[in-house]
Amino acid sequence: MTIDQLHKDAVEVLTRLISTSSLSREEGDAADFMEASLKQMGFNPKRNNHNVWVVAPAYDPQRPTILLNSHLDTVKATENWLFDPLTPHLEDGKLTGLGSNDAGGPLVALMAAFRYLAARPQAYNLIFAATAEEEVSGANNVASILPFLGIIDLGIVGEPTRMQMAVAEKGLLVVDGVVYGKSGHAARNEGVNAIMEALPVLDFFRNYRFEKVSPFLGEVKMTITGINAGTQHNVVPDRCTFMVDIRVNECYTNEEVFNILKSQLNCELKARSFRLNSSSVAQNHPVVLRGLDLGLEAFGSPTTSDQAVMPFDTLKIGPGDSARSHTPNEFIMLDEIYQGIDLYIRLLDGLQF
Repeated sequence: MTIDQLHKDAVEVLTRLISTSSLSREEGDAADFMEASLKQMGFNPKRNNHNVWVVAPAYDPQRPTILLNSHLDTVKATENWLFDPLTPHLEDGKLTGLGSNDAGGPLVALMAAFRYLAARPQAYNLIFAATAEEEVSGANNVASILPFLGIIDLGIVGEPTRMQMAVAEKGLLVVDGVVYGKSGHAARNEGVNAIMEALPVLDFFRNYRFEKVSPFLGEVKMTITGINAGTQHNVVPDRCTFMVDIRVNECYTNEEVFNILKSQLNCELKARSFRLNSSSVAQNHPVVLRGLDLGLEAFGSPTTSDQAVMPFDTLKIGPGDSARSHTPNEFIMLDEIYQGIDLYIRLLDGLQF
């Protein structure tokens, strides 16, 4: 098939996806549609929960395998939309609708590239997967189907990056903390104020610098995003709780960062999860070198995606712009999808590694 025809089909699929509600954990109808679409294209898709995938013909376990993956789910529409978020609006090559940019455009562009590449002999196996629960890092996201896919050697993660190469992505670690004091009457010199006891701890999170700095992702970034203490005005608070959003570079695992914090602080700390680790791909990996030859830029991404749950080399790249994600009147340009299909094909066709 020509890229023109692949593009036409991709836009039709994306238009249908926009009009199909696909909130995280509620992607069933969108998964039904993707499964039916792949069957109509002549493939034999497989499914687990709301995750749909298809393996290119002539799978050979002796060859490396590339996974093309993007997500079906969307966030809830924010306020101030000028159009119904679930009604696709096309004007002057601009397609507006919920999930059009994040990550419908990358999803259908990867699907189109899969169709093209699967029809030609390659030195690798190829799998395309449209998966669920990315926006909430849910248990039924792409990680839940990895055991069914066999060994994966490279993942191409479709997210809106302006078709530039995110060769590294920060991990996410959320930590809840508690500083204790002793209650007393505020009118008398009684008790130990937990808020005051927490000040040095909060100051630590503002000023501490981790030693290892990434050339693409920079420093580990810690931000206090919530604090709570006190029950009424005349009682000295005996407990101050806080939460910290930590964006981890690829120089550390989430567990390493947490252990460093515990060694530095004399307060109660609890990590919500260690599963969303940073990810990266070597600068001399063949797919990165191919991208550089094509004139693509390599950069580090501060936002998390399903890369965080993929324990193999991954490259995040896709049409659209992450600045449009989760915003009113989210859109993607039709020519961005076309360019995405073309670049995916040029990046992967004939690749050897």
